[in-house]
Amino acid sequence: MDLFNVVALLIALTAFFAYLNHRTLRLPTTIGVMGLAFVFSLALITLGRLGLVGEAWTAWFEAVDFGPTLLQGMLGFLLFAGALHVNLGDLLDQKWVVTFLATVGVLLSTVAIGAIAYLAFGALGLELPLLYCLLFGALISPTDPIAVLSILKQAGIPRSLEMKIAGESLFNDGVGVVVFLVILGTAAGGSDVTSSKIALLFLKEAVGGIVFGLVAGVIVYQMLRSIDDYQVEILLTLALVTGGYGLATTLHLSGPLAMVAAGLLIGNHGRRFAMSDHTREHLDTFWKLVDEMLNAVLFVMIGLEVLVLSFGARLLTAGLLAIPLVLAVRFAAVGLGVRLLRRRRSFSPHVVKIMAWGGIRGGISVALALSLPAGPEREVILAVTYTVVAFSILVQGPTLAPLVKKLYGAR
Repeated sequence: MDLFNVVALLIALTAFFAYLNHRTLRLPTTIGVMGLAFVFSLALITLGRLGLVGEAWTAWFEAVDFGPTLLQGMLGFLLFAGALHVNLGDLLDQKWVVTFLATVGVLLSTVAIGAIAYLAFGALGLELPLLYCLLFGALISPTDPIAVLSILKQAGIPRSLEMKIAGESLFNDGVGVVVFLVILGTAAGGSDVTSSKIALLFLKEAVGGIVFGLVAGVIVYQMLRSIDDYQVEILLTLALVTGGYGLATTLHLSGPLAMVAAGLLIGNHGRRFAMSDHTREHLDTFWKLVDEMLNAVLFVMIGLEVLVLSFGARLLTAGLLAIPLVLAVRFAAVGLGVRLLRRRRSFSPHVVKIMAWGGIRGGISVALALSLPAGPEREVILAVTYTVVAFSILVQGPTLAPLVKKLYGAR
């Protein structure tokens, strides 16, 4: 199946699942379409084992190549669109919480999850090296900005708390990817990793990505100021995302963080000083549509990913054990951050509970697991990661709003 037919089938399935969800389930679109895609995948697997369906569906989804499709194609658009509508002033008010959770929180979570997973997997007879367990910790620790932002829109939590979760999710994936790459290089038998090399890699990838995004954003901002034509201005923002993400990746800088920085600059300074009301309205409409469409397609892809995974009893058990492990470490990391920062600022009631449960994992974790080299370790990590992500989106996502209502409704 050629690329056009793959894309056509994927969009057709997404549209059908979105329609079916709207008419029947009435769940948030991202959660509903993923749930339906997951059920659809399980049905295909069952029919395949009964000999009623061939392997064409599995071959089709393998052709999509989920990891590169997300990391190299969709991620820049989704992060830019998400950052475009984040108020920079509100984000700066939460800078200490966001910074702690996106850096120290990710590092502590990586080590804790990796160490406990090493013991748990070993008890199940899954001989996974410690470095690969740490890789699992690195890829599952960051909350997914795409999943988080789409679910927070309908959760109804206090604005300050929403900004803590959203801000953390926008930045912690860049740190998680850097940690993941360092551990992966060590696991692959690369050169010895020292603290200076880790710091240099972090500065180049993370800080360099943010600086690059700001520079690219300023260039586009100056161009936006010089014209008043919404069609050209939307085209400029598209060029910023596609060209900026591609160039950042080529320079070995963090493309995701570059798009977050550029989106924050254009969405705040650019919207206020470089656009007319007419342009602002069209820009918002365009990027909101892009955001919602790509989100729906992405979550359908996550649901269909089960078609190409291998699940045995031990792998499923490992995945189920990883769910409370990841949640417990998330709760501990958030609790530590709030406790340390409480001396500097006040926090909303139940902040730890909501931030821990609202730390949704998503497509980025699955894409990083898929980027691992082929081998038995990859199969274990991929199966466990998918189990955690599926639970996170299908259980944590729909129950976040009821949890908020229960906790704050009693006040």
